[in-house]
Amino acid sequence: MNVSDGFTGAVGNTPLIRLRHVSEETGCNILGKAEFMNPGGSVKDRAAKWIVLDAEKRGVLAPGGTVVEGTAGNTGIGIAHVCNARGYKCVIVMPDNQAPEKYQIIEALGAELRKVPAVPYSNPNQYQKVAGRLAQELPGAIWANQFDNTANRQAHIDSTGPEIWRDTDGKIDAFCASTGTGGTLAGVAMYLKSQSSAVRIVLVDPPGSALYHYFKDGELKTDGGSSITEGIGTGRITANLEGAPIDDAMRVSDAETMHFVYRLLREEGLLLGSTAGINVAAAVRLAKQLGPGHTIVTILCDGGAKYQSRLFNKTWIQEKGFTEAIG
Repeated sequence: MNVSDGFTGAVGNTPLIRLRHVSEETGCNILGKAEFMNPGGSVKDRAAKWIVLDAEKRGVLAPGGTVVEGTAGNTGIGIAHVCNARGYKCVIVMPDNQAPEKYQIIEALGAELRKVPAVPYSNPNQYQKVAGRLAQELPGAIWANQFDNTANRQAHIDSTGPEIWRDTDGKIDAFCASTGTGGTLAGVAMYLKSQSSAVRIVLVDPPGSALYHYFKDGELKTDGGSSITEGIGTGRITANLEGAPIDDAMRVSDAETMHFVYRLLREEGLLLGSTAGINVAAAVRLAKQLGPGHTIVTILCDGGAKYQSRLFNKTWIQEKGFTEAIG
């Protein structure tokens, strides 16, 4: 019998999907790792599983304890699932500018949700810092600390990277992905580079983030502005991202991201979030740079249902000026 052991046993081993239209358009194999097919609905299920199991292994998370995390949503959803499955309480701190569907899912999972104003990381009331303080105050609590807890990166060294290598039979020329905590990009990059130094690793960055300039010219600076994307882009090098073997970086506009969100929907039948849009936009650009005959892999991070009130809302689209971008 081929049976998974509970929620955590079902995390991972997601398929690689060949994106037919953009592959034919570029002459490359553009493959999307279907992370929206994880049981909690996103790539962050992997980080949630590894972080909680690592805390158990180290003896810092006792039976009946509490896991506290600051998150833009998906890691919180994943942790809430894992906590339910393994008998822990869960407290999630989120900035107040995220898609409302994420708040609803976290509350439906029974986690305690605390919303705080969206402020820069330098502010002591930034959501990650609030979560860290809260974990110190609550008895029997740990802080998941997804940004600087390298169990996050290890999840992708142990699982995502090997799965991509296995399912491409090692025939992969490039991997690109956007990053928030750095865990997915760094972990996959470290594993793939350990198998072949020739695999090209490209960081994908939205407007308002400082990582593009850091990997292009060594300076953490932003061009200003903000992005419609959620959970990606940052102004610092996290412990997870530190030391990642990254070859290049790309900046992708919100209009281009939206264009590919809708191409994935109309051409591939995939209802996905904005991070999948930005990742595929970069994969197509990378395919055109490399030329026909190459294999490029990216991450299809999460499904689009939790962004229905934004990405798939005609009024929101018009207000943001994306009507032309989506065609």
